[in-house]
Amino acid sequence: MRGSVPEAPRNAPRTGRRRRRRAQAVGAIASAALLLPLAPARGAAAERQRPDTLQREFAAAAAAYHVPGNVLLALSYLQSRWDTHAGAPSVTAGYGPMHLTDAATALAATPHHSEPGEDARGDAARPRAATRRALPPPTTLPARLRTLERAAELTSLSPKELRESTAANLRGGAALLAAEQKRLGLPLSKDPADWYGAVAGYAGASDIATARTFADDVFDVLRGGQRRTTDNGQQVVLPASPGLAPRTGQASRLGLAPAHEDDDVECPSSVACESIPAPYQLLEGKDYGNHDIADRPRSQKVDFIVIHDTEGTWETTIKLVKDPAYVSWNYTIRSGDGHIAQHVPTKDVAWHAGNWYVNAKSVGIEHEGFLAQPDAWYTEEMYRTSARLVRHLARKLDVPLDRQHILGHDNVPGTTPAAIRGMHTDPGPFWDWAHYFDLLDRPFRTTGSPFSGMVTIAPDYDDHEPVYTGCVKPGEPCAPHGSGAVRLHTAPREDAPLIKDVGLRPDGSPSTTDVNDTGARASTGQQFAVADREGGWTAIWYLGQRAWFRDPWWGPTAVGSRGRLVTPREGLKEIPVYGRAYPEKDAYPEGVPVQAVTPLPYKLLAGQEYVLGATSPGEYLWATTFEPAGHRVVRGKDVYYEIQFGHRVAFVKAADVTVRTSDW
Repeated sequence: MRGSVPEAPRNAPRTGRRRRRRAQAVGAIASAALLLPLAPARGAAAERQRPDTLQREFAAAAAAYHVPGNVLLALSYLQSRWDTHAGAPSVTAGYGPMHLTDAATALAATPHHSEPGEDARGDAARPRAATRRALPPPTTLPARLRTLERAAELTSLSPKELRESTAANLRGGAALLAAEQKRLGLPLSKDPADWYGAVAGYAGASDIATARTFADDVFDVLRGGQRRTTDNGQQVVLPASPGLAPRTGQASRLGLAPAHEDDDVECPSSVACESIPAPYQLLEGKDYGNHDIADRPRSQKVDFIVIHDTEGTWETTIKLVKDPAYVSWNYTIRSGDGHIAQHVPTKDVAWHAGNWYVNAKSVGIEHEGFLAQPDAWYTEEMYRTSARLVRHLARKLDVPLDRQHILGHDNVPGTTPAAIRGMHTDPGPFWDWAHYFDLLDRPFRTTGSPFSGMVTIAPDYDDHEPVYTGCVKPGEPCAPHGSGAVRLHTAPREDAPLIKDVGLRPDGSPSTTDVNDTGARASTGQQFAVADREGGWTAIWYLGQRAWFRDPWWGPTAVGSRGRLVTPREGLKEIPVYGRAYPEKDAYPEGVPVQAVTPLPYKLLAGQEYVLGATSPGEYLWATTFEPAGHRVVRGKDVYYEIQFGHRVAFVKAADVTVRTSDW
């Protein structure tokens, strides 16, 4: 973690960079419109010495292309939160604060859920499809993924400059915005209200509803104002304009397709949403795809919302979900403009998580992104529209907004020992869970003392840069990047080996720093019982082991919390943990084969404690026939508790454990 200046103790309010970087309304700023030489995106001496360099570069770019400075700032905030990401592209190959897209290098990317032999359904009762139609490779990219090329034409700057120089990138974005204003036949006005149409067109939306939603978000930022310290220490301020009333009628000049009139979509009115149904079709013989008809929540309660990223373009992802052969999910969210498509109704069961129990009790949301430089960054607009959708679904389906119920795909457990190694690792360690939960209006706060027996993982995302490898080539270090995950060691030392995950590595070898290795990683918002503390380190119970992470009082990576913990009941030396919560044998009616309750290769030992999440009766959805009349929900008497057992959740039988409230 960068920096070693002591900060406030863990139980005091944080006043360091996290607080400074959080967006907040402001009232005034003095901005200078000085033209500056083009400078690299990160590391230039001028930027290190002058924290207002980026502010001045925004002003210079706006003046050069006669764009209101506050409009350029607000537009950039929705694309990048003004960060440069050390020149790394976003998940949709957008570069710099203006998110200029250059996606040609990612044409060969493999979409999420396209791995040979993958079982997204995660149910051994029905064999996975033998074949799947091959997706045709993309031959052209839409204009929204080639904006850097257009910026180069408008500015005469090279693509390299537009990717690597912050000043050039800002000028490229300003040139694109000014060109769109001219295309719409509108003047290069000094009044921000006159730029609604050009802002609506900037992200390249294909329909008017999405364009309007994007522009409305930009003007909401303008009205509220923002202040932030960026990823390279630049202090940027956008003054609030609370009375700003944009000329929204300008959007009609874009000539985009009309808003999708889909009465069946389950989306809040604050997002642009359309229906692109996943096919429910018979295939060869009795096989069918690519989801199951159900009647949730009457048939089964939805307990989880699972966050994925696509690792493919929007266009490729839509082709994949329209393939009836095997895989589906409920929603896809587009990166640049936040557009949402619903594919499977929330009442039905999509095949997305690789764990049938979780599929039957969850909604899956994919976020667009091919990893041109894997796991780089996600746009602010996508975070915001995703958060609105999740808030809406949580209210509709009664899903708690916490990390026990809002899972990453990388938090979903394998169903059996054999399935663990094949589980997916998205959205990965660079998904900003802290910011996401801020947008969900559920920020991670201190709820216990510094000496509490339970902690919530909460590193400062921007400053916390653990070394990862394998983003581009195996073993090679990834570019430095903020992360919400802490690394777990066998002892309170940086040089101590990482803890072992016997499910991922049955040979007993230790975990690695690979970006896809979840064996020794705890992520923001996850909660664990404290096993020990020593010299700026905290130990938690994790996968049946004492796992240490760096947690000094002057720069804490976790906060004290309070909640319920489970431990093996008295008299038991150890208890099994499971990847699914299936009923006992006697619960199955005639005609429904008994499903094995298979323990995972881990043990929860006496004296260890784990944080309790959802409580559920043992349930199994028997769905192997195309006609839903043949489906059955089997419920047993056994009750299961979800626990935060490692990076992934797991389940234990309530009869095996004792529950207590953690110490303050």
